[in-house]
Amino acid sequence: METRKVQRLGPSTLAMTLPAEWAGEQDVEKGDEVSLRMGSKGTLTVMPESVQTEESEAVIHAQHLDADAVERAIVAQYVLGRRIIHVEVESGGTLGSDQINAVYNAETQLMGLGVVEETPERITIRCSVDPEDFELDNLLGRLESTGSTMRNEAVKALAHGNPDLAERALNRERQANKIFVLLLRLTFTAYQNPNLARAVGLDSGFPLIGYRSIAKNLELTADNAEDVAEIVLETEGHTIDVDDPTMRRVREFTDVVDEITELGVRAAVERDYGLAIETRETFAEVSDREAEILGDLEELPTGDLLSVREVLVSLGQTAQYAVRNAEIATNLALNVDSEHVSIR
Repeated sequence: METRKVQRLGPSTLAMTLPAEWAGEQDVEKGDEVSLRMGSKGTLTVMPESVQTEESEAVIHAQHLDADAVERAIVAQYVLGRRIIHVEVESGGTLGSDQINAVYNAETQLMGLGVVEETPERITIRCSVDPEDFELDNLLGRLESTGSTMRNEAVKALAHGNPDLAERALNRERQANKIFVLLLRLTFTAYQNPNLARAVGLDSGFPLIGYRSIAKNLELTADNAEDVAEIVLETEGHTIDVDDPTMRRVREFTDVVDEITELGVRAAVERDYGLAIETRETFAEVSDREAEILGDLEELPTGDLLSVREVLVSLGQTAQYAVRNAEIATNLALNVDSEHVSIR
C-alpha cells in the first residue's frame, strides 16, 4: 500500500498528490476533472472522468470458437459491463451460420442487448441497459417473485395433472435467467465504478459480494422449480398417484417454502436481523417436512415414489437456499449500529 502526505494549501483546504503511475494509466493531466466519492468507513474514491463517459468495447475473435464458446463469450462480456461487443473473424474469413445463430441466441437471452451492425465477417451488438434504470434491491425481489411463481405453477400443475401450467412455469425460466444475468452485470459494473453503486440503489459497494451470492441462490431456486415442472411433463398422466391429503401436505410445504424465500430476501435488502432470525426459525419448523411426508406414504409404484421424492427434495433445497440468503442478510444487517449491535 502506498501512502501520501496531506498538505495544507489554505485556511480550509487540504491537498494530496495523485500517483504519477495511476495518472498516466488513466490519462489524467493537469486541468482534468476527477470524480470523488465519499464511502462508508471513511473511504474516499477518486475516479477519472473517463470512467463516467467512455463506452467499454470488446472484440470476440471467433475464428477458433465454436457456437457454444461464442455464446458464452458474449454472455461473459455482457456480465463484465461492455456496452459494445464485436464478434468477428480474421480478414478474408466469414462467420459460420452456427456462430451467427449463437449471436442471435445470446441476444434473446440478455436484457437490453441488440444487433446494430452485421457483415459477413463481423456482427456488432450493443447493450442499452442504463444502470440508473434499475435498483439491485428491486431486481432481487423480482427474481425471488419469478422463482416463487414458477414453483407454485409447477406444484399446482402436479396436483391437477395440468401440463399447460407446467409449460408456463418452464417458460418463465428464461425471464428468471435474464434477471439473474442483469444482476450480475450491474454488480460487476458497480464494483468497477463505485459511483454506480448509488445509481443501482446502494450507499456503498459493501453489499455487492453478498448480493451476488443471493442472486445465485435465487437462480438456483428457479432451477428447482424448473425441475418440478419437468417432472410433471415427464410423468404419465402428468400427476403422481398419491391421495389428496398427501398432495395437500406437499402444497402446504410449498407455501412455507415461499414464505421462507421471501423472508430471506427481505432480510437482506432491508438489513433486518430480526427477519434473518425469523427465516431460520421458520426453516427449523419445516426442516423435517420432506422426511415426514415420505415416511407417511403408503406403498407406491417405484416411479411415483421417485417423483414424489424429487419434488420434495427440490422444495427442501429451495428452503436451504433461503437460509443461506438469511446468513448473508445477517452479515449485512450487523455491519451497522442497530438494536442488536453497536459498532465502535
